[in-house]
Amino acid sequence: MTGYGLSANDFAQVKYTVEIKSLNSKFLELSLKLPRAFSDKELLIRNECSKQIERGKVSFVVTAEYPDKEIKTTSINTGLLKSYYTQLKAVADELGDQASNLFQVALNFPEVIHYEEEAVSDEEWKQLNDTIEAAIKSFQQFRSDEGAVLQKDLEYRINRILGLQKEVEEQEPKRIPLIRERIRLLMQEYVGKENVDHNRFEQELIYYIDKLDITEEKIRLTSHCNYFLSTLKLPDANGKKLGFISQEIGREINTMGSKANDAQIQQLVVGMKEELEKIKEQLLNVL
Repeated sequence: MTGYGLSANDFAQVKYTVEIKSLNSKFLELSLKLPRAFSDKELLIRNECSKQIERGKVSFVVTAEYPDKEIKTTSINTGLLKSYYTQLKAVADELGDQASNLFQVALNFPEVIHYEEEAVSDEEWKQLNDTIEAAIKSFQQFRSDEGAVLQKDLEYRINRILGLQKEVEEQEPKRIPLIRERIRLLMQEYVGKENVDHNRFEQELIYYIDKLDITEEKIRLTSHCNYFLSTLKLPDANGKKLGFISQEIGREINTMGSKANDAQIQQLVVGMKEELEKIKEQLLNVL
């Protein structure tokens, strides 16, 4: 799910800033950028992100600013720079190229400029770690606020499905008499009233109507919806579980629709499917 967290901390002559951004993803895809001085802490930070962030395409950027610090740890390998430049100029002269930026090109070659990072103290790492924890806390709060909005929307959609099911139950008593009458008229039209064996007709009709019964589907749909709502309130990450429950809800709705054999109930089933599709879209944002 999406999220954003930012924290900054001034310590001695350095300002640490930690910024976390995330987009939806089924797995944790962590892009981590650290100052070179803290490169040995990368694995530690990745493990912490894996525990707390869990999922998402995450950009995790740590910066250290030294506003009053002179750069004394940068050196240029002049011998290597001259060698690169001489070779580039020789090739350029041979090809007749009058390039004027050979010095800049040579300067960007590997090992020409060397940066020596100063070792950081345990106190500096503690300050940065505190900043990271604050940023993660801010990030989690952002997600929590977004999750609360998602929860309300999902609860609304599930209750809409349950509401439509109640409308189905109101329409259902009218369905069987209509089906019975429709079949009776068809039999009279194609067979003739006098040729209908009424006992056999009733037996076959009971068998046919039993195939159209949606009582089990209604019971299971109610059970799945209630299970969805109770799972939604659990503190653990249950995005996948909610996805599985929504699939079961979809099966019951589809079966109900295929058995309905009634235009009004079919319209209500279409409304349920519409709400379920919105639920599935929102579940992509749930951990």
